[in-house]
Amino acid sequence: MNPRTTVADQRALLDRGDASAVDLVESCLRRIDEVQPELNCFVSVWAEEALERARTIDVSRGGLAGIPIAIKDTSSWEGHLSTSGSITMRDNIARHTDAVVQSLLDAGAIIVASTNTPEFAHAGITDNRLWGVTRNPHDPTRTPGGSSGGSAVAVASGCVALAEGSDMGGSVRIPAAWCGIVGLKPSLGRLPMTALPGLFDLLSHHGPLARTVDDAWEFLLATQGPSLADPYSVHAPLTRREPPIRGMKAAVSIDLGCWAVDSTIAAVVENATDGLRSAGMAVENFDPRFTARDNALWLELWGIFMAGYYGDVVDRHADQMDSDVVWLIELGRGFSAADAKRMEIERTSFWKRATAALHDHDVIICPTMSQPPGPADKETNRVRQQVHHDSLVHNEDMTSVWNLASPLPIVSVPCGRFTSGPNAGLPIGLQIVGRPGREDVVLAVARAVESMNAA
Repeated sequence: MNPRTTVADQRALLDRGDASAVDLVESCLRRIDEVQPELNCFVSVWAEEALERARTIDVSRGGLAGIPIAIKDTSSWEGHLSTSGSITMRDNIARHTDAVVQSLLDAGAIIVASTNTPEFAHAGITDNRLWGVTRNPHDPTRTPGGSSGGSAVAVASGCVALAEGSDMGGSVRIPAAWCGIVGLKPSLGRLPMTALPGLFDLLSHHGPLARTVDDAWEFLLATQGPSLADPYSVHAPLTRREPPIRGMKAAVSIDLGCWAVDSTIAAVVENATDGLRSAGMAVENFDPRFTARDNALWLELWGIFMAGYYGDVVDRHADQMDSDVVWLIELGRGFSAADAKRMEIERTSFWKRATAALHDHDVIICPTMSQPPGPADKETNRVRQQVHHDSLVHNEDMTSVWNLASPLPIVSVPCGRFTSGPNAGLPIGLQIVGRPGREDVVLAVARAVESMNAA
């Protein structure tokens, strides 16, 4: 079986009787055996359990029934190893099943494995002291990104057509862009989030890593709420009905006002927006007036998040933990409760600027990443970072700042590749931001970009 098959391809094989769920799982496991030694994208592979489920699943239910998938090592499945990439949790067996995982099981999906992530999903590069370095399938010397790097590689390398990820600052979109697949951060509350110690978090989302927009839809429909398990689960369920993009209006910013963007990435994204214009969208440039302070605000909130949830782990096991995790926790501990409330005022200012263009545009478009991926391991990647003395943001990701506006759904979709030089062949992602609850709109635009990229 072709390892590049999509969920739609696999569904067709099952529906025609040309393959069974056991066949799909066996093909998936063979591909994992081929990929894992070089790319190291998996933590646990539950082969026998997946095969047993495949033997009993009713594939006639359609949707994801009988489809092999992977989940991120930060998501809990009762009775299964769940380490969050941390030595401090190396023996942790989950005592409950997160809502998103339960929804996938209820839909008949067959979970074959869990995927690697940086410790406590803290970074945009997938490397930890417990499981090691995950590598980019397009160039194994490079990082796939993070923190859902293992899930992205599992999809991009052909092990599974669909994998679960989580996104607090781009952790779905970063590896989607650098691995050349689709990654969706849904609107806050679209997919019930129960993977965190606290349910009242305003940064975090589950989301799919998928080969195609169609596959992302399948994940979304299977896992969406509403659910009382998540207090922010408020949206009415979506149906799979995309509006036509002809007549839509897009606001485009290549640098979001302050990012230093690689010239090839800028040109490829501009070419994609020209294609959308040709497809009937009204495309206009705009300046969102983002600043380096906006990006720093997200980092401070991320530090508070890490300190609140994992500070007690540092107190007991700092010597076993990634130094960046310890640094983030100490950063967060330096803020008072009053500081955190003042950050909400800054976040309000950001929301007003981020949504200004959405009053009279359907979507905002920008690059997902400002630069190509760097080295796969953290230490080499850290040495690569340079000190800059200008007012531009030199962070590679153009994603985390958008998590300050968490109600907005955002998808990263491949829009081209580097064609020459040391980055030749590496994929480039385009980010599409929509109004709250309008995943149907961002996925419709993503489908148009996907079609142009495949032509």
